[in-house]
Amino acid sequence: MDKMSKWIVKYRNLILAVAIILLIPSAIGYFNTNINYDLLSYLPSTSESMKTQKILGDDFNLSSVDFLVVNNKTDQEAAKIKEEINKIDGVEKCIWRDDVLDISVPKQAIPESIQDMLYSGDSTMMIVTFKEPTSSMRTMNAISKIKKYTKDDCYLGGISAISEDTKDQTEHDTPIYAGIAVVLCMIVLFLGLESTIAPVVFMLGMIFPIVYNFGTNVFLGEISYITKALAVVLQLAVTLDYSIFLLHRYQEEKQKLPNEEAMAKAIKATFTSITSSSITTIAGFVALCVMQLTLGRDIGIVMAKGVVLGVLSTIFILPSLLMFFDKTIEKYKHKTILNELHKVPRFVIRHYKKILVAFVLIFIPFGYGQAHTNIYYDLISGMPGDFASIIGTNQLKDKFDMTTTHFVLVDDKLTTNEIQNMCSEIKDLKGIHNVLAYEEFVGPGLASNFTPSVVKDIFQNGGKKLIVVNSDYKAATNELNTQLDKMDTIIHKYDKKGMIGGEGSMTRDLITTTNTDFAMVNVLSVIMIFIIVALTFKSFALPVILVLTIEFAITINMGIPFFTGTTLPFIASMVIGTIQLGATVDYAILMTTRFKEELSHGKKVKEAALIAMEKSSVSIMTSGFSFFAACIGVSFVAKMDLIKSLVILLARGALISVVSILLVLPSLLIFCHKFIEKTTKNWPESNMEAKGE
Repeated sequence: MDKMSKWIVKYRNLILAVAIILLIPSAIGYFNTNINYDLLSYLPSTSESMKTQKILGDDFNLSSVDFLVVNNKTDQEAAKIKEEINKIDGVEKCIWRDDVLDISVPKQAIPESIQDMLYSGDSTMMIVTFKEPTSSMRTMNAISKIKKYTKDDCYLGGISAISEDTKDQTEHDTPIYAGIAVVLCMIVLFLGLESTIAPVVFMLGMIFPIVYNFGTNVFLGEISYITKALAVVLQLAVTLDYSIFLLHRYQEEKQKLPNEEAMAKAIKATFTSITSSSITTIAGFVALCVMQLTLGRDIGIVMAKGVVLGVLSTIFILPSLLMFFDKTIEKYKHKTILNELHKVPRFVIRHYKKILVAFVLIFIPFGYGQAHTNIYYDLISGMPGDFASIIGTNQLKDKFDMTTTHFVLVDDKLTTNEIQNMCSEIKDLKGIHNVLAYEEFVGPGLASNFTPSVVKDIFQNGGKKLIVVNSDYKAATNELNTQLDKMDTIIHKYDKKGMIGGEGSMTRDLITTTNTDFAMVNVLSVIMIFIIVALTFKSFALPVILVLTIEFAITINMGIPFFTGTTLPFIASMVIGTIQLGATVDYAILMTTRFKEELSHGKKVKEAALIAMEKSSVSIMTSGFSFFAACIGVSFVAKMDLIKSLVILLARGALISVVSILLVLPSLLIFCHKFIEKTTKNWPESNMEAKGE
């Protein structure tokens, strides 16, 4: 590493030039990376709802379905709207009453069940199907055009429309998130660093790993909008640690050596510390990749890649920037507010046993709270009420009692009598508003000018018959999931291979999938970090202590919503623990490494802990408060509850982690020092007595 660090310093200008050039293809990659706004599409392909969606798309051209509510229009005006929608690229078909019965015929001639579905007072409803899945740009663009054309008292509701509104909001908000995060991070850095210019240099350095990370996402094909919205904030917060470590070490070495030698030595020393810290952070994100819900893999890969690029940029690019601006950095200095702690470490030394008792007493109720925090899986409830798609979805509910629509697929060999009996049983279930099948159109009394072949094309294809069931219940509720279970029983009585698709079924699978994923990811991330820390320190005790401290911080953070009555989005439980684990372990390793270093210099246990706390406190507070500032700033402007909830949890988690590392970790290190000595290779021997005590 010695040769490499000297090489980096020697060719720093060339490295910086190459780094700047690499921004160009990265920017191109960024603009060519697709964004997925449909979180349900991340369900495993093996789930029944996704299998059903595939058949609906392949055979019925129903891969993506929305519903258009047309208010205060005549049938002639409605027919014109339908005609124009059918001309839009990406629209498969706009289905309305004139597909089965000419508008010159009174609507009273339509079967009653069809009337109930298509008409409500002065409003009528059209079914809009798209040629490509919800998340495709072609579908997004088609929805945008529909909204522009039908803005006069017409509202498009459904998952695709909501996804398009999410797209517009995210594209508008993401630059704002990044700007706020940068400004607030710079303020915290200004408070914690003596140099007035260093925060600016840090932010310049951040451009490289962030742009590289977003640019290389093109090789993934697409990323989720959640990943896009959070990646900048998370990468900014995580990578800042490494930048602070390098600057502090460079300034320390400059006291003894010329600038070039000082930087080479700083790079060498920093490389060891940040690589060991970054590996644990990367492991936390990699743990997400094993989830069945591939959204975890999406976030995990992007963030792990971001950490790697952050480390590389810190080692190769930041030294060039620091040396280029060296004179300016040294020239403009100010008094800092975030200074070394002295009173807090002495308090910990005196009361470490009481702190540990409090640690246990707090852990128990908050552990209970974490296990019993309410989680919501309804993707609609977290969206702003002024979204046009939410207004449309609410109108579907209020005017047509279409809260959730189920798409049932059964074998087309079932007889008309069997289908009718099955539909009758489904109708009798609590919460079912209406049931629509081809057999509804072929009863006695049907108008002579009715066209059954058109209807048959809609309801029968690929060896399957389609039955549309409208429910009064919201997706992701116990009532709807119970309803789906009962529908499964009825359907399988007639067709053992019968399937249910739609938002309700997909959300049910989402709940089942994520419940398994959460437990698996939490266990795996803990195991991975345990192993890495154990190998780093050649210890059994230290990974137990570090993981216990970090899990304590996570438990407090995730338990608070229970006591405040806050309901969290499902994704929070999935990512917060992993992200907080990955971010906090850096602080824990920094503190523990310094503790070991002081012991090796002959310090007693309490004295070593005291110095470790004092010397680590500025870096830990600066990093943690930067993370907090970036996230809390985003929370003030985020309109979508999903984003808002995540950044609030991350912000609060950063503060709790800082407190936990500064209070609980040193207390455990002191209390368990004999256990550490016995289970750690080459750990310095010491005793409890401190000088001056």
